[in-house]
Amino acid sequence: MTTRVIVVLITLVAIIQGLGGDGMSEAVGGIMMLLLALLGLAYAAVAIDAEDATAFLVVTLAVGAAAGADVLSHIHVVGEYLDAIVDQITVALYAGVITILAVRAYNRIKG
Repeated sequence: MTTRVIVVLITLVAIIQGLGGDGMSEAVGGIMMLLLALLGLAYAAVAIDAEDATAFLVVTLAVGAAAGADVLSHIHVVGEYLDAIVDQITVALYAGVITILAVRAYNRIKG
């Protein structure tokens, strides 16, 4: 249940930030980005097994590459907005990678 709530919140914040990015004030935009990063950290801590995170890491790399290439911008009218939303979701996914790194490092140190 917690995982679903986090995914819904990430999706909502990504849509809001993606669609209103330039029109938002800098303070609100900064809070949204912070919220995306925190939700990404929380999602990975709750939903991902750090010792077997291969699928999550591959999806993160693929989504990041697609967002960086702006592949959806070739769709007329809505592509630019879809690309902006995917860019925001990438922020949450990359934050999850940091959680996996921290948990794996902790497990290695702990022994």
